[in-house]
Amino acid sequence: MQSFDVIIAGGGMVGLALACGLQGSGLRIAVLEHRQPDLSPLPEQPALRVSAINAASERLLQSIGVWDEIRNLRASPYNAMEVWDRDSFGKIAFRGDECGFSHLGHIIENEVIQQALWHKAATLADVTLLAPAALKQVAWGENDAFVTLEDGRMLTARLVIGADGANSWLRQHADIPLTFWDYRHSALVATIRTEEPHLATARQVFHGEGILAFLPFSDPHLSSIVWSVAPEEAERLQQLEPEAFNRELAMTFDMRLGNCKLESERLAFPLTGRYARSFAAHRLALVGDAAHTVHPLAGQGVNLGFMDAAELISELKRLQRQGKDIGQHLYLRRYERRRKHGAAVMLASMQGFRELFAGHNPAKKLLRDVGLRLADSLPGVKPTLVRQAMGLNDLPDWLA
Repeated sequence: MQSFDVIIAGGGMVGLALACGLQGSGLRIAVLEHRQPDLSPLPEQPALRVSAINAASERLLQSIGVWDEIRNLRASPYNAMEVWDRDSFGKIAFRGDECGFSHLGHIIENEVIQQALWHKAATLADVTLLAPAALKQVAWGENDAFVTLEDGRMLTARLVIGADGANSWLRQHADIPLTFWDYRHSALVATIRTEEPHLATARQVFHGEGILAFLPFSDPHLSSIVWSVAPEEAERLQQLEPEAFNRELAMTFDMRLGNCKLESERLAFPLTGRYARSFAAHRLALVGDAAHTVHPLAGQGVNLGFMDAAELISELKRLQRQGKDIGQHLYLRRYERRRKHGAAVMLASMQGFRELFAGHNPAKKLLRDVGLRLADSLPGVKPTLVRQAMGLNDLPDWLA
């Protein structure tokens, strides 16, 4: 039986960031990943699943020593954002340099972040990577959690952390209730080449029942799109002939970047909001998608998860320094309180946005158009919104 202080179930982006951040704390950490990660050289074509990494997440990735490798692999900075309501006067635009920032964030493929974090974790003395390794059983003892893997290996830890995704086995096994709601949307993702250069600007248009975002890559004519529409509409768009899809995409985007050309396959996946009733329990903490999932309209999903990791790193290091039991729910409540609040605010904001921008109700349309115009023109509003989008209002003290 192998003994650790912390077992992290899930070697995705958030779980690995947490493991790397705990290096040097005196805690022995194991990361369980159910499949062996693909560490082969990146293909020339960008992957379809990307994240808009904000400044707060960038600081975390810098502090754990992986940011340079991520940038060397592939990362695309963007320094401006435009949001508008189609067929109306509502619009808002931000530029980072207007608020004293060289960039607002980076568009990065998920597998780039994952690779850099895995490489880093593999070099750390305090971190043991176990892959493939799947959970079979967890028993919660008074002073330890006892973990049995599918292959029969047995492990113990003072704290088990669920970083095992939206359908978290650990969350279900611990009987933590989940509030969830169907956004009645699917997200269609693809890589698109545009006639006009994107000028390192992230753009998003609200159109009736859908939301279409163009996220810029380093190639000035290449973008990743996230098109959130009703599931049956996503299926229709996925089945369209490429030429018809290209035309419909360019028209929906108001021809902002001229003609569009599909450069990849089209993937669609359903969107569900989730919020765990508890983020911590006896010898258990939840982070990332295991604790919450949010609509991608503001690109905040993985950033929320990285801030969970940052807060838990800070809390576990503090408890370890003070000689306290890191698995006691009493001590984990501080992490839970802070991150439940942050996630709840984000989920409520996204739901409010989603409702406000849905449909063609004339009163709602006027309200959102006036709101966007006021936010665009009132002094002092934009810098606040920019800081919020960059995650700088929600930083744990050690990253501030």
